[in-house]
Amino acid sequence: MVTAITDGVKVSVETVYQPEYSNPANEHYMFAYRVEISNLSDYAVQLMRRQWFIFDSNSSRREVEGEGVVGLQPIIQPGETHIYVSGCNLKTDMGSMKGAYLMKRDIDGSEFEVDIPEFQLVAPYKLN
Repeated sequence: MVTAITDGVKVSVETVYQPEYSNPANEHYMFAYRVEISNLSDYAVQLMRRQWFIFDSNSSRREVEGEGVVGLQPIIQPGETHIYVSGCNLKTDMGSMKGAYLMKRDIDGSEFEVDIPEFQLVAPYKLN
């Protein structure tokens, strides 16, 4: 698990390779990732947007951005954590992701970026 804290918002990510949804013969490797977003600040925050940078080990790069996460723009109260699971496919059995969330403070409507730490996507057989 990797973790980063930005302006009182802690983001932790863990990943798992999904062989049942992968097809290496067709260069399709599926990974799931679980994200925990914890509000360590004194005010509620809302996740407005996400931006991901996805890297394959063959040097290809994709950018994905949009509103919220998995269809939600959660409001996270002080001391609370929002958890979601999503997935990513790669053309190789190794890669990485990183990004940022655009958050809004409930107290004054100000927006700020929260770093999503870079995490590795690696099929377990590559680790042997």
